[in-house]
Amino acid sequence: MDIGGTFTDVVTYDDETGEFQATKASTTPGNLSDGVLAGLGSMVQQPSDIDFLVHGTTQGLNAFLERRGVSVLLLATDGVEDSYHIARGPRTRLYDLHYRKPTPLVPRRDVLGIGGRLTADGSELEPLDEQAVRDAARVARERGHGAIAVAFLFSYKNPAHELRAREILLAELGEDFTVSLSHESAKEWREYERTSSAVVESYTGPIVRRYLIDLEQRLNDQGLTVPLHVMQSSGGILTARSARQRPLQTLLSGPVGGAIACSELSRRTGRPNLIGVDMGGTSFDVSLIVDGEPDVSAEAQLEGLPMLMSVVNIHTVGAGGGSVAWIEAGGLRVGPRSAGAHPGPACYARGGTEPTVTDANLVLGRIDPEGFAGGQLTLDTDLATAAVAGLGEQLELAPVAMAEGMCDVANSKMAQAIRTITVSRGIEPRDSALVAFGGAGPMHAAFLARELGIAETIVPRFPGAFSAWGMLQTRIRQDYTEPYFFLDVDLDGSDMAAVLHRMEETGRNALSHEGVGLGQRSATHSVDIRYAAQEYTLTVPLRDADEPAEPGFLKTVAERFADLHESRYGHANPGAPIEFVTLRTAAFGDLGRLAPQPWPTAESAEFPHRVRQVVFDGAARDTVVVSRDDLLAGHAFEGPAVIVESTATTVVPPQFSVRVDGHGSLIIRGKEQK
Repeated sequence: MDIGGTFTDVVTYDDETGEFQATKASTTPGNLSDGVLAGLGSMVQQPSDIDFLVHGTTQGLNAFLERRGVSVLLLATDGVEDSYHIARGPRTRLYDLHYRKPTPLVPRRDVLGIGGRLTADGSELEPLDEQAVRDAARVARERGHGAIAVAFLFSYKNPAHELRAREILLAELGEDFTVSLSHESAKEWREYERTSSAVVESYTGPIVRRYLIDLEQRLNDQGLTVPLHVMQSSGGILTARSARQRPLQTLLSGPVGGAIACSELSRRTGRPNLIGVDMGGTSFDVSLIVDGEPDVSAEAQLEGLPMLMSVVNIHTVGAGGGSVAWIEAGGLRVGPRSAGAHPGPACYARGGTEPTVTDANLVLGRIDPEGFAGGQLTLDTDLATAAVAGLGEQLELAPVAMAEGMCDVANSKMAQAIRTITVSRGIEPRDSALVAFGGAGPMHAAFLARELGIAETIVPRFPGAFSAWGMLQTRIRQDYTEPYFFLDVDLDGSDMAAVLHRMEETGRNALSHEGVGLGQRSATHSVDIRYAAQEYTLTVPLRDADEPAEPGFLKTVAERFADLHESRYGHANPGAPIEFVTLRTAAFGDLGRLAPQPWPTAESAEFPHRVRQVVFDGAARDTVVVSRDDLLAGHAFEGPAVIVESTATTVVPPQFSVRVDGHGSLIIRGKEQK
């Protein structure tokens, strides 16, 4: 189950028949559980029949973006308590005269310095001031704070002070009070980033916990007998019980499902490099699959605030089907503001009057007004035309020209988002195939491919619920980090291997609490490396935990680092001293792979279809309109065409062709790119 800004998607898999099914239900912003249960109820009559359940939640992300998290009190080491507000010095927009540093989640008045000090190696220099911690609990009670974040200097080396502070706080405030410790949120160097991670977890944690407890209770009341699982930002999943303890890990769980789905599609089709584009009602998310694996980073930033955690790299812009078009300084803009689910685009007839991308596509004839969202909504073409025409009058454009202009601007904005995550990292978009999903993604994908010079566009089955489908393809995952500062000349490979083995053992043991059997457990390892005296690191994969103890390890890992540095930054310095910074271990619990029924093969080139007028390049053209359920493996035809299904609409422009492969995916190519 995947919650989006406009719709909540549900995908089911029947392990007896191998059949997937998908549906959509309107997202219910007032209480997201209502939309989740409505979608689930339309697909599963008896929750007791469910053997496995996984959910991607946007509850924490929405609370963060809308700044409606709980009030947080931050406890920091006395004397350096201003580090969270000092933050970092770089101007991220160098020529923006109005640039301001990101607004912290905790105002300065809610930061308290606590006595007690550790040295850089973790030894105690000054004992913790326990009375100051008790006084902080009193302050939290008097000011009505909903959570406390504790971030003491060098706690990643020795967490004793943070752990004792939590004991005192919970004794004073009650066991149910939310206390986030920085060494648990992010056991890594860099005080500001680690503090920021703990603050974000405190800010969103109580909201995520309440939501998961409510959803679990309502599911159990309906007869669910298996644990609820939650998608993590890293692309793995956890039980809801574990997610409540580490809510930061769920912050980006919704968009990540699409990246995991693309990874599985890469494995099944033999295409190693993919660009996933997820266009929903509110946003446009871009992800990368490189050599069959999602592009994962050890750090994320949201609205300028850093978080240290494993996260699938996803670049998001405000361009979705519900994005509102508007005029600024005589020019047309689309997004980032969205009409959302309520009132939604004008064509929803729910009271919205502003023109959106969905309205524009309806005016152009690219959406079936009777079959939208599987027939759950009947769209009003007259309302859409009126909204688009009103905007067009300001630019002296007819409704059709205005609608095409809106789509062109949205496409340009989305193409730039793809360039940002590819070209800026030295990846050529033309070397990858484009995977289009989300309710609106397949409607715009061919236009994006044409602008970027991408030869092949893939529209998978259930594109509007592809992220939810991806959540059924993932694994249980636990991530662990260990600071490990050594120059190459000082490295003891046997010691590094021993530390990695301990981390792996911890991870494998933790998987037992997630219900993973011994035979289904595995682990991968990597190390963060930088050139000596430099600031930033690259994460270099290791073959296994034993590799550092082998002869020649330093030469091998230095070559890997140089190759990664060359790929990322366009240069490398082979032979220069390198420094090891952080060890990383990811423990996985294999849940098995779902085996869907093969897509049936067409016995004839013919298929049911009709022809209607759709606008392309300013002219109405005869366009093939076909139900995707009527397309079988081997069917192929030329554009223009509109392919309709319950979760999305695919648009094939003129000069493009489409065929159906053996997995049921639509493969779209421009004629000049065959």
